[in-house]
Amino acid sequence: MRDFEYMSADHTPLMRRHFLGDAALGTSMAALAWMLQRDVQAETQKPAPHFAPQAKRLIHIFSPGGVSQVDTFDYKPELERFDGQPLTGKGDLDPFFGRPGNLRKSYYRFHQHGQSGQWVSELFPHLAKCVDDLTFIKSMVTKSSSHTPACFQMNTGFTMNGFPSLGAWLSYGLGTENEELPTLVVLPDPRGLPNGGSNNWSQGFLPAQHQGVAFRTGGDSPIPHLRTPDSVDPSHRRVGIAALLEMNRNFAESHPGEDALLARVQAYELSARMQVSIPQAVDLADETAATLQLYGVDDPVIGASARNFLLARRLVERGVRFVQVLNGGALGSPRINWDAHEDVRRNHNNQGVQLDQPCAALLIDLKRRGLLKDTLVVWSSEFGRTPYTEVKGSGLGRDHHPDVFTTWMAGAGLKPGISYGESDEVAYKPALNPVTIYDFHASILHLLGLDHERLTYYHNGIERRLTDVHGHVIQDILA
Repeated sequence: MRDFEYMSADHTPLMRRHFLGDAALGTSMAALAWMLQRDVQAETQKPAPHFAPQAKRLIHIFSPGGVSQVDTFDYKPELERFDGQPLTGKGDLDPFFGRPGNLRKSYYRFHQHGQSGQWVSELFPHLAKCVDDLTFIKSMVTKSSSHTPACFQMNTGFTMNGFPSLGAWLSYGLGTENEELPTLVVLPDPRGLPNGGSNNWSQGFLPAQHQGVAFRTGGDSPIPHLRTPDSVDPSHRRVGIAALLEMNRNFAESHPGEDALLARVQAYELSARMQVSIPQAVDLADETAATLQLYGVDDPVIGASARNFLLARRLVERGVRFVQVLNGGALGSPRINWDAHEDVRRNHNNQGVQLDQPCAALLIDLKRRGLLKDTLVVWSSEFGRTPYTEVKGSGLGRDHHPDVFTTWMAGAGLKPGISYGESDEVAYKPALNPVTIYDFHASILHLLGLDHERLTYYHNGIERRLTDVHGHVIQDILA
């Protein structure tokens, strides 16, 4: 094909391939300039709380799959009375798989614990000893009965992907406490990632520096490619990185206002610092034998999970703003999350043991070190499970249930040892003070000194926020 000629601005002939190349470069540069300007607007806003925070940092323990409220923390004696009978008087029953069975009493015995007398099932003997430090919310509701959208809403406030996670919003609103470590760290279940994967801790449309850093908890190295390969001379690598950083700095100095580039330089520098800080953070050699035993690190069944919970404590005490500990992986068979369609007891026994002792140890450890007074710990699933079986007859499983479920919080700024909200007599619907995910997130942000209505980011013509256009702080749980 013949190459046509075009005239440049100075009337110099240009071949078509050159013209298109220059045009493409111009388009790319325009797009780059737009992206840099967008990031500059965010980077020039120095993070700071809106008011005095109660908590400086957050640990979110997320148990994907749908934890059954009536088999864990929401005791319903009426279920024993109506065991085996159909649920009536609640309107049409429309569970996820559309095959409601009969009411089923809890698969576990419940007992009251602590001075507060909170009810906990026998599934959690260790957490039962911590109830006086817990603040239960027993009237949670969510939008979706499908795992992935519900996981997204619990983690990002929206049922669709592409929105910033709670941790990303905290990074954006508060910044870091330690320049040597990431602001947002995710500790996946060693058995696998949850539904939706990294979308659950994405920065969405926020600047890239607020993306979560997921550790590789099932491997030798916590962060892939962090260590310099043996085949690369470390001195040569240092010289190369130094030269690159110097060029970036020189460019930034000659282009004042391009703060986004400085942010990228800082990201490279953080990676270099993490080569020292991360190995120190994950090395448990300085932990006492008593602490390792408290978590169960050497237990062959729960050791991998216990290590994650202990690592969460080590990270927050080193200044990481947000740590998410995942207690469960993706869907599939065998079950590696709380999705108890087939057999609640078998499923929850397997999952509960991975949560109970390590999670209780984390609460005890934080408290004895004085960290619980300014750390917020939150536990949740994406929804609950039906109070009836998934199928009629001898069904042993329960279906998804977004209409009411239980979560708890612990730590800074909360009234400990209380329950807020109530489900009805069989834990099918809220009976008192329903709490949305928006309310949940608004309350978490409030405890960290952030007004959920003021924490915004302009995107696609909208001042976006974690709570969309909804949400109220749950004042009755605040100390």
